Amino acid sequence: MAMAGGQNMQVLSALDGAKTQRYHFTAIVVAGMGFFTDAYDLFCISLVTKLIGRIYYTVDGSPRPGSLPPHVSAAVNGVAFVGTLSGQLFFGWLGDRVGRKSVYGMTLLTMVVCSVASGLSFGRSPACVMATLCFFRFWLGFGIGGDYPLSATIMSEYANKRTRGAFVAAVFAMQGFGILAGGAVAIGVTALFRSRFPAPPYDVDPAASTPAEADLVWRIILMFGAVPAALTFYSRMKMPETARYTALVARNAERAAADMSRVLQVDIGNKEQPGAEEEATTGTEARLRGEQEEATTGPPFGLFSREFAHRHGLHLVGTASTWLLLDIAYYSQNLFQKDIFSAVGWIPAAETISALDELFHIARAQTLIALCGTVPGYWFTVAFIDIVGRFAIQAVGFLMMTAFMLGLAVPYRQWTRPGNQTGFVVMYALTFFFANFGPNATTFIVPAEIYPARLRATCHGISAASGKVGAIIGSFGFLYLAQSQDPAKTAHGYAPGIGVRNSLLLLAGCSFLGFLLTFLVPEPKGKSLEEMSRETEPGAAEP
Repeated sequence: MAMAGGQNMQVLSALDGAKTQRYHFTAIVVAGMGFFTDAYDLFCISLVTKLIGRIYYTVDGSPRPGSLPPHVSAAVNGVAFVGTLSGQLFFGWLGDRVGRKSVYGMTLLTMVVCSVASGLSFGRSPACVMATLCFFRFWLGFGIGGDYPLSATIMSEYANKRTRGAFVAAVFAMQGFGILAGGAVAIGVTALFRSRFPAPPYDVDPAASTPAEADLVWRIILMFGAVPAALTFYSRMKMPETARYTALVARNAERAAADMSRVLQVDIGNKEQPGAEEEATTGTEARLRGEQEEATTGPPFGLFSREFAHRHGLHLVGTASTWLLLDIAYYSQNLFQKDIFSAVGWIPAAETISALDELFHIARAQTLIALCGTVPGYWFTVAFIDIVGRFAIQAVGFLMMTAFMLGLAVPYRQWTRPGNQTGFVVMYALTFFFANFGPNATTFIVPAEIYPARLRATCHGISAASGKVGAIIGSFGFLYLAQSQDPAKTAHGYAPGIGVRNSLLLLAGCSFLGFLLTFLVPEPKGKSLEEMSRETEPGAAEP
């Protein structure tokens, strides 16, 4: 083997065998706070949309409080997903072209600026406020999208093969705390404003039920998303490029060894070996030798090559399709769980409470679900993923989601009767538990493990973007489909749908299809990234 190849293998072997140490946990926190912010920003909008509807769309004399018109609600909920999808594709590609570190700070800075800007508005009319909100939430989503492939790739390339799954899962698990924080911040801000500006229920005094100060509440909640991202910006900028990118893509094994020796506090690639002095070269010479090797073996295969299709084509179909199906089910429930709670009577009717009371009840419900189902599910994955493997967790998770959705849907009329709401919420929380101790975590982890280093962020971005297509389908589809079949019971401005029960049956079908497509995805447990991607094999170049 050429000396450069030997240096690369030495660096990669040292990374795979490195002991878990402080820097691994630092990387989890730095990368994870991006996901904390992602989840906070994406899901806090579902808390405040009803409040925004009351503030800007209440019609004088109407028996019910104002709500966002269907097209406005769809835009506010969906525009961040469109931005996220775009960011996943763009930053995933860019991360493979210029390096993970080079673009990592761009995503966080975009999130900080746009979180703050989301709480501002150009003008006071409903049209101006909504246009501003949608504009900045698109770019907020664009930054969030870049965090997916970069954080997953960076963490997988830093980790050793024994605990890699747990480390990547821990980064993703910060989403649970982000959702929890969204509910907690909304509860705190709402409680403060309720105590300072008490208001009667809508059916007692429609005008006074939404105090003027309520317009500050939703803005503060959205702008708070900038805080955790800003706190970790400096640390993210100080992270070195991953050794795998430097060694395998930039072809500078010596720089990779130096970077990892510094942050992991181990001696990588500098051990004395026979003939080591004669083989010592500069980084420039190593790159020139890599170019000579490439000239004789042919360029590494690309994303649209026959070799990639042969090696990883079905894998990409599997990771993209399972993420798409998971997000159809996951986001349709998560974004609109407030409507499900209202449908079963767990949140009082809007006209019987004030605007801030309604936000308080919605935030409390989301926080309870996050605390009981979402957060534990994420950390169960962290604990067991390197023991039972990715495939088992994903397959069982999809099956359990199917079972609990059927358990909600089939006896749905029974759940809506007085006294049964607690049982419904428990079943609903278990659905989220097995989504997070299941495909919601593994669909994020596996694409960062099975593709070649030079295409890893790109393929993860494609898989994640497929998930956001599912999120768009779920959020838009469920918004309309979950409407009552009785025209008299639909939300204002909406056409009759198929109802919550039939929507849950449809989501159960999506979950079962996700289980079947899981069989296209390989098991990376206990294997190195190079073993999974097969990029160190002689045939890793296009003929």
